[in-house]
Amino acid sequence: MNDVSQATPARPATVNAQIVPAGTLDLLSRNEIARLRDATSSGLHALLRSCSLAVLTSGAMQDSARAMLDQYPDFDIQVLQQDRGVKLDLKNAPAQAFVDGKIIRGTNELLFAVVRDIVYVSTRLNSGEFDLSESSGITHAVFDILRNARVLRARFDPNLVVCWGGHAISREEYDYTKTVGYQLGLRGMDICTGCGPGAMKGPMKGATIAHAKQRHYDNRYIGLTEPSIIAAESPNPIVNSLVILPDIEKRLEAFVRVGHGFIVFPGGVGTAEEILYLLGILLSPANASIPFPLVFTGPAESAPYFEQIDRFLRLVLGEAAARRYKIIIDDPVAVAHAMNAGIEDVREHRVEQHDAFFFNWEITVDLPFQQPFQPTHAAMAALDLHRGRAPHELAADMRRAFSGIVAGNVKEEGMNQIDRHGPYEIHGDPEFMRALDALLQSFVAQRRMKLPGSKYVPCYRIVPGNAA
Repeated sequence: MNDVSQATPARPATVNAQIVPAGTLDLLSRNEIARLRDATSSGLHALLRSCSLAVLTSGAMQDSARAMLDQYPDFDIQVLQQDRGVKLDLKNAPAQAFVDGKIIRGTNELLFAVVRDIVYVSTRLNSGEFDLSESSGITHAVFDILRNARVLRARFDPNLVVCWGGHAISREEYDYTKTVGYQLGLRGMDICTGCGPGAMKGPMKGATIAHAKQRHYDNRYIGLTEPSIIAAESPNPIVNSLVILPDIEKRLEAFVRVGHGFIVFPGGVGTAEEILYLLGILLSPANASIPFPLVFTGPAESAPYFEQIDRFLRLVLGEAAARRYKIIIDDPVAVAHAMNAGIEDVREHRVEQHDAFFFNWEITVDLPFQQPFQPTHAAMAALDLHRGRAPHELAADMRRAFSGIVAGNVKEEGMNQIDRHGPYEIHGDPEFMRALDALLQSFVAQRRMKLPGSKYVPCYRIVPGNAA
């Protein structure tokens, strides 16, 4: 029987419970369970605890793993081996994940998706089966993780739209993302996002209503995340297929491999990182002829945001980058039409090239976009953000700069580094650095760095010129 403790002003209500799996978790071996219970630095228990807490607080308006763990300091989770399968033993779990003493079905599914992916990644990627020092090996690892999570579906026409955008957006921007999602859903399109709140939730929420109207069943609301992101940004409750990739680079590649069309809503540094990642790949000469629908969109109030993004991209990456995207302001129907037409081009191209609909094998993702970047102070200062480089190569390093800022903003390891050593220093071409500083300052002014009510303290310092 579940034991519910009452809320106090200092502590939210919690529940003790044992739950059985729902969703796509297969059986676990005794060795796998032992690793999940191992609380040492080489074990998986700390990772399981932080990711599980994020799922159990689904829908919470929070963007700090540190704050989440501080709110539930006594929360614990243990995997139990039973004669008839696996159970999870939850201690002091957030009561919001339960109704009348029973865990919410969707929360249960996402919780066991966490267990599934943590175990699978820790065993498969460490087995030596994939050569993670070369591009093809990394791509096959991404494919294997997605296949194990059962998000790759054969014999279905392309219809998956990836929606990127910020967790800290205005109410008007959020409502606009819902309307766009609604228009996509009316046209039979499914949604894939980073699984969090804001622009990651809105399109899914809009699509659910449209799918219900169209009697469009077996809908996919896919959330792709990674451990340090999910720990800071809880999955939204609409996600019905959650996949935790091992790092941000594999997460970004997963988006590119599974998506058939891309929409970018207003966001902050994380959204800028995603844009630079995608454009860097599309600017590679190897990908010049591959159709890849990409639309930037928002309500009328967001027009200045996209104007500034557009200026920055043209300055740093050139006019060729601007030709790979459309900007559509305040017109959800036009966005849906553009996606429909673009995805039809994708379908025809893949038929001609004999490429799969469920995984984009043809597109080339170069190794600099795949290798995990550890944003130490030395690594951030050493980024080559200067003129004279090929646009797709420059994009790879500029993406890393934004990735480091994301880490300093919300990821526990990055925040700890900032606490110990102060802000990151970012060096580069003076004109690029002025544009970067202006862009980041606008994100701060528009409160796109943190959720409303959170004071933002910059984790970076822009330094024109070369690093010392």
